Amino acid sequence: MTNIPRKILVTGVAGFLGSHLLDKLIACGHEVIGIDNLSMGKIENIGHHLTNKQFQFLQKDITEKSTFDNLATDIDCIVHLAAFKIPRYGKAIDTLKINYQGTDNVLELARQLNCKCVLASTSDVYGRNPKIPFSEDDDSVLGSSKVARWSYAVSKLFDEHLAFAYQDSYGFPVVLLRFFGSYGPRHHLSWWGGPQSVFIEQVLNDGEITIHGDGMQTRSFTFVSDTVEGIYAATIKPEANGEIFNIGSNHEITILELAQTIKRLSNTPGELKLKFIPYESFTGRKYEDVRRRVPDSTKCEKLLGVKAQVGLEEGLSRTISWQRSLGLYKY
Repeated sequence: MTNIPRKILVTGVAGFLGSHLLDKLIACGHEVIGIDNLSMGKIENIGHHLTNKQFQFLQKDITEKSTFDNLATDIDCIVHLAAFKIPRYGKAIDTLKINYQGTDNVLELARQLNCKCVLASTSDVYGRNPKIPFSEDDDSVLGSSKVARWSYAVSKLFDEHLAFAYQDSYGFPVVLLRFFGSYGPRHHLSWWGGPQSVFIEQVLNDGEITIHGDGMQTRSFTFVSDTVEGIYAATIKPEANGEIFNIGSNHEITILELAQTIKRLSNTPGELKLKFIPYESFTGRKYEDVRRRVPDSTKCEKLLGVKAQVGLEEGLSRTISWQRSLGLYKY
């Protein structure tokens, strides 16, 4: 295919998804320019590529317009992964401003270069819509503006609308990807990385697993290699242009079941210890969780040819092994 992008700019390149996507892009022969301010990403995640002539790393901030000055003019596609996540413990201003300013700067660059732009969105945009599974055309059902957790969904919905507005006004193609619970080696070792990250740490330290709410809320978790296959297909395939895709496994599991599964797969001594944390303890404002979150992956399978391949237990086993290899825990 002559229209496969050769040179790709990746924001958030040293983060969890960004670094795994970098591995894929380099392996497939692409040239990559990567931007990351290392506020959440780690240089160790991309260290094995720093001397590769196919890769150029820029430690810069996507919210600064000057970051995008004097870049190469032959970039064929931008993959915008850098973002700030759910303000579970505050920082709603960062969530709103970083996600808006960064995306605006990226789309402005895409306009100047007239190149394709793939943007990371989130399954959080479906909010508390009770229709399960979520398909890409389903409504966003968000809670009150007094509930800070919705600021992440709002910031990403704004990014989605801004992307389509740029596409309509300037003619370059955009693709929006809504991720569902990506996890795996290199995930952040905090709630930023997801509940599985924290649960693994707590189990390996023989501690209590802290479960928010009653633990009966459900999620769909997607191993990182499957997420990256979706990102890559959306990047190289023209069929993706102008579309929104759910990227994720449609295997649904409760958070309580996730905790039990991690305990069993970790093969650590002792009984499972649980501690339930009320949402009221998070911030000064009310926190509201989503009860169920499952994607309809039909569109991703049909247009991108991608379907999640790694089962949850296999993916968790790999992730537990990686986290254990860090040498930070009791077991």
